[in-house]
Amino acid sequence: MKQTTHPPDHGPAPVRDATAPAAAAPPARGGRRPRPTSTQWAAWGFLAPVTVYLALFYAYPLYRNLDLSLRDYTVRSFVQGDAPFTGLANYRTVFDNPTFTPALLHTVLFTAVCLVFQYAIGLALAVFFNQNFPLSATLRALFLVPWLLPLIVSASTWSWMLNSDSGIVNAALHAVGIAPVNWLTSPSWSLTSVIIANIWIGVPFNLVVLHSGLQSIPAGLYEAAALDGAGAWRRFWSITFPLLRPVSAITLLLGLVYTLKVFDIIWIMTKGGPADSSTTFATWSYQLGFGNLLPAFGPGAAVGNLLVVAALVFGLVYVRVQRKQALS
Repeated sequence: MKQTTHPPDHGPAPVRDATAPAAAAPPARGGRRPRPTSTQWAAWGFLAPVTVYLALFYAYPLYRNLDLSLRDYTVRSFVQGDAPFTGLANYRTVFDNPTFTPALLHTVLFTAVCLVFQYAIGLALAVFFNQNFPLSATLRALFLVPWLLPLIVSASTWSWMLNSDSGIVNAALHAVGIAPVNWLTSPSWSLTSVIIANIWIGVPFNLVVLHSGLQSIPAGLYEAAALDGAGAWRRFWSITFPLLRPVSAITLLLGLVYTLKVFDIIWIMTKGGPADSSTTFATWSYQLGFGNLLPAFGPGAAVGNLLVVAALVFGLVYVRVQRKQALS
């Protein structure tokens, strides 16, 4: 007898909730891409000016400087654009130049000393002005004057003050019985002179940034430490300095990048002399490219690229340190 097989009964079909969102239909194969929405067009519109600015004023100059350092440019080939490719020959020329070692040492010394004194003096002034006392805001504003002045004005002022014959500094030394110093014309003092001027110019920046960082430290921490018997120095080393570390890192990084490329002050005061005693990579690069009757565009660009690489390396180190601190 033939048996009839019936399909299994799974019960009533589930009723679809009308309020549930419909499942997204899979994109049709070979169909057109969806057109950008008005929000996406607005985002691209806001992003376009920044992209164009970075491309014109950052990316293209860097590319152009790299191209200059890899070719043998003369005045004629610079205009006509037919300079032959020489590879790393310009960098070898720079490394073999007798000015390279003194310029490197001066750059390192100039940057390190300026950073240490600018940060130390700026931090001391920031802690001082963090206390509420009469005229603190007025005095803090007066300390910003060196930072607000154009560099050419500041450098010219220091050149007049440190003049060997009519400078006010030598006049003050003579008044206390000290022999005058050839600040700008002596190989032993020229680098010291530009360091002093750059420290004076950079202290206000450190003061402003570090003072803003101090404002974010809760006052209750200092009150609790004072109740526990901690003195002023103990509160500084246990509370102020550790909590100010992120702000200090960005201050030192920005100061490092700025100090590496300082040109105006040194060139106006000493022009890198006498006898290259105050020459740094920034002034040497300018002197190679524009300071001679027969400019060496290639070696000058190579020296400039060394500064760019140094700033980039320190920037990457800072980013890596900050990332480790965020993960820890």
